[in-house]
Amino acid sequence: MAVRDADVREAGMSLNHQRVVVERGSRSGQPIVVAVHSTALGQAIGGCRLAHYADWRDGLGDALRLSEAMTEKAALAGLPHGGGKTVIALPPGTVLDEAARRAVLLDAGDVIASLNGGYATGPDVGTGPADMVTIGERTPHVFCRPAATGGSGDSSPHTATGVIAALRAVAAERFGSPSLAGRSFAVLGLGRVGTHVLRLLAESGAHVVAADVDGSRRAAAEQYGATWTDPHGCLTAEVDVLVPSALGGLLTAETVPRLACSAVAGPANNQLDVPATADLLHARGILWAPDVVVSAGGIVHAVAAELHREPAPRITARLDGIGETLAGILSAARETGCTPAVAASRLAQFLVGERATPTLAAC
Repeated sequence: MAVRDADVREAGMSLNHQRVVVERGSRSGQPIVVAVHSTALGQAIGGCRLAHYADWRDGLGDALRLSEAMTEKAALAGLPHGGGKTVIALPPGTVLDEAARRAVLLDAGDVIASLNGGYATGPDVGTGPADMVTIGERTPHVFCRPAATGGSGDSSPHTATGVIAALRAVAAERFGSPSLAGRSFAVLGLGRVGTHVLRLLAESGAHVVAADVDGSRRAAAEQYGATWTDPHGCLTAEVDVLVPSALGGLLTAETVPRLACSAVAGPANNQLDVPATADLLHARGILWAPDVVVSAGGIVHAVAAELHREPAPRITARLDGIGETLAGILSAARETGCTPAVAASRLAQFLVGERATPTLAAC
């Protein structure tokens, strides 16, 4: 399936990627999109998303946006990698039984294999570690496989570790101390990562409000002493820091005016609906920590452990380094009058070699 300029424009993006492949799976008949944004720092990495789309071009748009963000995430995390993304774009209402799921994952593996090592994939929305084993039948370029199969296992505890490092940097920038004890947080989303973040915050002596669209998550919140509320109440809670931990697009022109927090920092990807929303947060005096930095812990651990076989102390240092990187970005933003989003983007561009020197001029 050829990708035309018109398809890219319809997806709302400009094609500044190194390579984009769209194929209809030979087994499943489903559209498989693999977008490689950059390999300037090394092999591109990025998750495999299995989701429903009204049109396959919507999946293409997701792949283009997410792979570009992945280039920034890898660069800012200090990984020798560029950004990529796989999207399996299922038509609305498609239900995959076990055989159909296996077929579409094998098809994705074939497309990844055709890139000859230029891109490696891991889990994302709709896929998990076990799915990486299936994709791995067609290509060795996968990570986050289960520990029982020689992989690094569940990435969520490591993502949460990186989030806590980032929250300490936010606390130091906004409140003058990295201590989380006595600070208040609203954790919105108690999936695997959000629950780990909640636990670590509770162990740090923080006060936590929590919510999830799934009411069964209330037990986990109460287990760690959090006050349970509904998602709207969590979003608008009067707390020091809002911690988005579910799907992206939470911060919009409609939601930002309702926030009652001093800062926003969490593991949810693509928190801003559009880049301009960062300016709305800045205008309200709300410190926003770029999610490409905050959410990097899981992929840092998986890539360092599986692709580079780094020792545990080195990986721990990388996770702690998330806080140090964010502290530098927040400091640069404050000193230059830019938003943290701009400061992060400038640093990422410098790190991937798009600029000879970092730009720190005022906005």
